[in-house]
Amino acid sequence: MTGMSRIAAPDMDACRAAIRTGSRSFHAASRLLPASLRDPALVLYAFCRLADDAVDEGQDPVRAVLHLQDRLERAYAGQPHDAPIDRAFAAMVIQYDLPRALPDALLEGLAWDAEGRRFATFSELLDYAARVAAVVGAMMCVLMGVRDRDRLARACDLGLAMQLTNIARDIGEDARNGRLYLPLDWFDDAGMCPDSFLRAPVAGPEICAMTAQLLNHADHLYQRAGAGISALPLACRPGIFAARHIYCGIGGAIRARGHDSVTRRAYTGKAQKLGWLALSAMQAGLSILQPQPATLHASPLPEILFLVNAASHDTGANQRSQTLIDAMARLRARDLSARRHYMAANRRSA
Repeated sequence: MTGMSRIAAPDMDACRAAIRTGSRSFHAASRLLPASLRDPALVLYAFCRLADDAVDEGQDPVRAVLHLQDRLERAYAGQPHDAPIDRAFAAMVIQYDLPRALPDALLEGLAWDAEGRRFATFSELLDYAARVAAVVGAMMCVLMGVRDRDRLARACDLGLAMQLTNIARDIGEDARNGRLYLPLDWFDDAGMCPDSFLRAPVAGPEICAMTAQLLNHADHLYQRAGAGISALPLACRPGIFAARHIYCGIGGAIRARGHDSVTRRAYTGKAQKLGWLALSAMQAGLSILQPQPATLHASPLPEILFLVNAASHDTGANQRSQTLIDAMARLRARDLSARRHYMAANRRSA
């Protein structure tokens, strides 16, 4: 690796701009993070946001994931792509000794998105949420210098809860884009055909019940996560409490609309966010006086155990995942096939 270890000011400015426009909820919560954590956290979120958008909104999600793999390879080699967010991310990797297994988990989750993977059970959905969201909680802990397993597990719980809230909020939007994250066995239990729902998304009672079920699972995880937030370094607590309250608020907005997130996407207002920021600052102060709840020491869910192992520097945890290797091999084969079809079509039309 090179000797680069500090984030250049212009690159940092580019990360701030990306989050300001691309993730308003996190941008609001980040105002309460201490200065020492705010900038690396913004870099982390900017990199993850850019990767996620390239897969979700780009013309070729397969190529986007393959490009992300190359970006990660170069960042960890100390030779990032000549782009502000990549340079900032590479500097952060060195400065905070970020285990490679963590962004690799994100890469695998985005590979599943590019494949259009569906999830047979709720556990499989948690496997996905672990890779695209809980991993961010684990990486945030690394930035805070938190490496013990209990607090890492609670941070991953928070990431799972936030992702379930996102999925509940975006059911209609995802369906109109041909994406489905609700567990398939929930459709079986409701006597519904998933493909019929995708063809004509309607907020019927069955879908509203599934949305409520997602939010109930999220609430349980938010409760577990609270114990971990109260055990974080004191200066970090307000910002993480704020993220928790803001995302819980999104769930409240969905409930207030009868669990209908198909007809219209739920939003929270600026005044609400300001209220949650104030509440979070107060809650962080009160947490000094309160005993640690026993839930801090709850065992990690099986779906996030690999993240806890990686972030805690457990021996062997940073070996490349075979499931990631397999997923990337499938994407490379799909990309090669698409290129061959494109070249054959051009030859026929010449």
